[in-house]
Amino acid sequence: MAIIDVSVIPLGTGTSSVSKYVAGAIRELKSKKDIKYQLTAMGTTIEGELPHLLSLAHKMHNSAFNAGAMRVVTIIKIDERRDQIATITNKIEAVNRGLNQQASIPPDRA
Repeated sequence: MAIIDVSVIPLGTGTSSVSKYVAGAIRELKSKKDIKYQLTAMGTTIEGELPHLLSLAHKMHNSAFNAGAMRVVTIIKIDERRDQIATITNKIEAVNRGLNQQASIPPDRA
């Protein structure tokens, strides 16, 4: 299982607002019932099998062209583990567990 983070950035649109293009990219994900994703302020995180995720990222990228962008830059980060199943939820839970643990600070560093 893989997790990817996708940011679709339309250029040449005549406006600084990109929400309509982001909405178009998210529509590509909403149409897929088997995909878990999380929209964030700076991108979209998606989990699943890597070949399928890359295909979805391509559709998200093309959605900006379909909405009228003249140029599109898409940034994709991939996190794929083969030693255990990684999900969006368990990655967030792991960080939260770390936040809840008291950090041990040596007395000479306090």
